[in-house]
Amino acid sequence: MGTNPSKQKTGKKILGIINALRKDEALGVTELSDRLNIAKSTAHYHLDTLHEEGYVVKDDSKYRLSLQFLRIGELTRSRVPIFETATEEVEKLAGRTNELAILAVEEQGMGVYLYKAAGENAIDIDAPIGRFAHLHNRAYGKAILSQLKEERVKSILDEHGLPETSAQTITDRDDLFNELEQIRTQGFAINREESIEGIHGIAVPILDNDGSILGGISIAGPSERLSVEKMTDDYADLLSRSQNIIELTVQHPEFQ
Repeated sequence: MGTNPSKQKTGKKILGIINALRKDEALGVTELSDRLNIAKSTAHYHLDTLHEEGYVVKDDSKYRLSLQFLRIGELTRSRVPIFETATEEVEKLAGRTNELAILAVEEQGMGVYLYKAAGENAIDIDAPIGRFAHLHNRAYGKAILSQLKEERVKSILDEHGLPETSAQTITDRDDLFNELEQIRTQGFAINREESIEGIHGIAVPILDNDGSILGGISIAGPSERLSVEKMTDDYADLLSRSQNIIELTVQHPEFQ
């Protein structure tokens, strides 16, 4: 059965409205109509539908997204297999290192931050929960890529590229594949100021029974505190222990 073009256009218009409201705090019908290049009557009709279903709130003449999306986001996140167990370990890592600890997964070739915990000395890195980020320039991202099949990695690079975000970013495919091989050998990934200047990170992948990648956990902080030697000598073992606990719990829930 083919796709109904009319229904497809309607769906795109509704998603366009949601995305426009996501980017701005609140918008009126005229603003949405102009921004999306749709008729005011169309914008009004879809906004009324979203309002009736509880997905937008109307304040005077403007509309904003409702907290229904928060509920959906929390529900979606809770259904990620490693979320519950991994968050406990991320909290422990933050407490033991006094740095920022992060849980992330891959979706559609990008990394998504699911959870983070800040230790006493953690710096505020711009990594809001739910944000999508490139994988090639982050420790958790390279840890995840190291466990994917080569063809899958190539497909991700074809779609998202290797954008340079700092002077240290890996922008050559051969260099990246060489590093992924090293990560598989040593068991952890290092970020040497590759996404943000002055920030280092170390991460390990989390695997399922069949060897498929579930996500990655990482520790990040200023490069003057997190030298490569410190990360390798001190934090690699901490991450490995958390990795083992998460994988054991996910792979053998009967032992919980």
